[in-house]
Amino acid sequence: MMLKEILRDCEYMGRGAESKLAGESIDPALDIEGIAYDSRKVQKGFLFVAIQGEKFDGHDFLEKAIAQGAVAVACEEDIGKRSPEIRYIQVNNSRKALACMANNFYERPSESLSLIGITGTNGKTTTSYLLKSILETTGETVGLIGTIQYMIKDQVFPAVHTTPEAPEFQCLLKEMLLSGCRFVVSEVSSHALAQYRVDGTAFHTAIFTNLTRDHLDFHKTMDEYFHAKVRLFTELLVRTGTAVINLDDVSGLNLSMAMRAGEGGPGQIITYGIETQADLLARDITNSFEGLRFTVLFRGDAYEILSPLTGMPNVYNILAAAGAAVSLGLPWKAIIQGIRNASSIRGRFEKVEAGQEFLCIIDYAHTEDALERLIRTARELLDKKSTARAAHAAPRIITVFGCGGDRDRGKRPKMGEIATKLSDFVIITSDNPRSEEPGTIIRDIEDGVTGKNYLVEVDRREAICKAVYMAREGDIVLVAGKGHEEYQEIKSAKHRFSDREVIEEVLKVRPGI
Repeated sequence: MMLKEILRDCEYMGRGAESKLAGESIDPALDIEGIAYDSRKVQKGFLFVAIQGEKFDGHDFLEKAIAQGAVAVACEEDIGKRSPEIRYIQVNNSRKALACMANNFYERPSESLSLIGITGTNGKTTTSYLLKSILETTGETVGLIGTIQYMIKDQVFPAVHTTPEAPEFQCLLKEMLLSGCRFVVSEVSSHALAQYRVDGTAFHTAIFTNLTRDHLDFHKTMDEYFHAKVRLFTELLVRTGTAVINLDDVSGLNLSMAMRAGEGGPGQIITYGIETQADLLARDITNSFEGLRFTVLFRGDAYEILSPLTGMPNVYNILAAAGAAVSLGLPWKAIIQGIRNASSIRGRFEKVEAGQEFLCIIDYAHTEDALERLIRTARELLDKKSTARAAHAAPRIITVFGCGGDRDRGKRPKMGEIATKLSDFVIITSDNPRSEEPGTIIRDIEDGVTGKNYLVEVDRREAICKAVYMAREGDIVLVAGKGHEEYQEIKSAKHRFSDREVIEEVLKVRPGI
């Protein structure tokens, strides 16, 4: 593709003759074979865009990119005097430029798709799979971009980020379009929104699930975190699109009010909730180990919902998916059937069973709000299920969890407080310590603990083993924090580790199973 086509509508400094190559302008007809922001991935004929990463600055690798075969670079620095031999385009913001250029290079695929974006602290993944199931019930071929994996029809690719960087994101959309997908469901993380990874993308529906404390190591304040999420609705949602918003969440309520009060908002706003009056309301909720049953009220009609998913958080996820499906004009028959067809999502309140007389659950809960919802869901199920007689000890909730290293330290004591208050017993352990010492993270967690119903086991495998061996008939063992992940990140290295596999191994050898 010609350089001038890649630069279409992109903001960059020195348009035309001021873009220098040893004192001469870059030929706008220069042929570009690809775009990369990682110098190691540059190939012959590529345009290299220098961005500031978490650990490295792309501006330090300009010469390497050229050596790898880049025919031009885009960067924020005026490098004409430093490196007069390099063809360069100076931009105000490399990340914005990367998003715009990638979107152009892949021929703006979102404009030919119905793209649904889901943002929020919790519930994004489950909501995405629910909506995918609903769409597939109608016979549609659906693309999926999210935390667990990326899916193009029957092809599955590992997910490096919840929302990939701009070139990978636009490439996925283009591949989905070429594969016959008319609909794409994408989780959109706050990092992606703050770093402009999806800028230039046309979202036709945007879902706001909730906002609770997370990622404050990156966003610094809850206001910054919220405003990053809001960009999906105020800057990236097409004018004729639909915003689907959780009104039971205070940030969702504020977002809805602001959008209704402002000018130039989306074509439609669909709200949902359980406690607050909304367009989609859940009533008569029955929650059990077998799943959920409830009624959805929508514009004067009532619809009976059955789902194999468990817990009140999944009522919200179902409402969010239903709201998005309504915005796409899907019939309620397909919505109801799609919800019923969506089975347990990997690492989201996922049961691990081997015939034991107690329940083992793994869950991705890694924020204080998610951990509280997880334990309260287990408690509600335990209270309903319990048939303990006077001769037997009451069933317990045993929770295993840790906190990630190099991330928001402020949530650690809060999670320690929640876990020990709501669980009968807690084993505090490692999550992904990254570059931090696990003992330091655990001490931060212990700062919030008020009782003595816990022990510390730094080794996550041993912690899970202890919890499983400790469990009695009727107990629920919750292993939280990693969910679908199959690794532990320790000292910048990833080591193979799966909560599910560890539980399965222990259940095979535990006496009495």
